[in-house]
Amino acid sequence: MSEQPTFVLIHGAWAASWVWDSLRTVLEGQGYAVITPDMPGNSRNPASPEQINMQGCVSHVQACCAGVTGPLLIVGHSGGGVVATQVAEVMAEQVAGIAYIAGMMLPSGLGFAELADEVQKTQPEAAGIWPYLEWSEDRQSSTVPPQAVCDVFLQDLPPELAMAAAQRFCAQPEGTRALVAEWSAERFGQLPRLYIEAQQDKSVVLSVQRRMQQLTPGAKVVSLQTGHVPQVTATQVVADALLSFAR
Repeated sequence: MSEQPTFVLIHGAWAASWVWDSLRTVLEGQGYAVITPDMPGNSRNPASPEQINMQGCVSHVQACCAGVTGPLLIVGHSGGGVVATQVAEVMAEQVAGIAYIAGMMLPSGLGFAELADEVQKTQPEAAGIWPYLEWSEDRQSSTVPPQAVCDVFLQDLPPELAMAAAQRFCAQPEGTRALVAEWSAERFGQLPRLYIEAQQDKSVVLSVQRRMQQLTPGAKVVSLQTGHVPQVTATQVVADALLSFAR
């Protein structure tokens, strides 16, 4: 695929497409087209219960990309990495590569909770954001308190900027959070991958990121001294890594 790819940026849990605003500006400034879907059930994309699942997420991304005739470069942040993997599997013929930003790059059939539970046996900090979650009465959705957003996701932003961003996080349906990708060596397995790891991450902690890299080998790795959301806190560095990968 020699044609310049379109970036498809997939946000993680409790966030929305706004988390890409700074990065989108930089990528578009370099002449790239950028698509930033809001996942089904997000506050910006209300959805019926039957859409709040992996198929609903993939179908939504496909619909957002329907007008693109050239290659796609799929980028997943945090839990958006699981959706990115499944999109790449389904749309492999059109995908030029997949990039993960502190993302869930997992073997086929393995859920993130299963991996994190295993690491927690020796490293309790691998629990990440889980202990801070506030659940709906039916436990079908959760929210992250603003102070926990500041402390766990955005600790490398100035406090006033972190709190302003924290107010934009929203409720997350379980149906689009606890996802498991199923992929094949012949499709997803043949695609180039980039992993941007965040060494100061308190949510998907570094040991968990490195374990995912071991279990799903083959990605080029760029290591940053940032917290969980480097596309917000170190936008230009993330953009440089993605642009290098795209080229």
